[in-house]
Amino acid sequence: MSVDVGGSAMSQLKEQYVTEIIPKLMETFEYQNSMEVPKLEKIVLNMGLGEAIHNMKLLDSAVEELKVIAGQKAVITRAKKSIAAFKLREGMPIGCRVTLRRERMYDFLYKLINAALPRVRDFRGISGKAWDGRGNYSLGIKEQIIFPEIEYDKIDKIKGLNITIVTSAKTDEEGKELLKLLGMPFKN
Repeated sequence: MSVDVGGSAMSQLKEQYVTEIIPKLMETFEYQNSMEVPKLEKIVLNMGLGEAIHNMKLLDSAVEELKVIAGQKAVITRAKKSIAAFKLREGMPIGCRVTLRRERMYDFLYKLINAALPRVRDFRGISGKAWDGRGNYSLGIKEQIIFPEIEYDKIDKIKGLNITIVTSAKTDEEGKELLKLLGMPFKN
């Protein structure tokens, strides 16, 4: 079962990338070849649930919500090592994640920029400082209810999620320009 977010959204964002963004980036960074231009490689959605140690139903609902948000089945993540202070043993399920590529990646990015982020309370743009030094951007969302697919009445607990946008950019400056041209609302 696949969730259709709008086939035109993907083609619209991808088409905009090919027709408008590649030429702008080639001019800005003086690339010799269009293959040098940075592109989106993948988007990773991650929900870490420390409370899942005590309540396994929380993990099941998180997997279901991530599946609805991403349109693809979530994978359960497990603890890599034991930590006695947190009553955590190696191999215990403590979260879930989804890796999006190709069409689903563009669909999700379009939905994030145009539907989810504008629904955040007191939204004034996202921080331009969450870069990793290699052109990849990470964004933390405090409430999963900003996504239009999540029905507020059916959730058991407000959960946050981390979104990592992986690009082929070599520097943060190139990655930021790529995301800015794709429509990401950075604070100035």
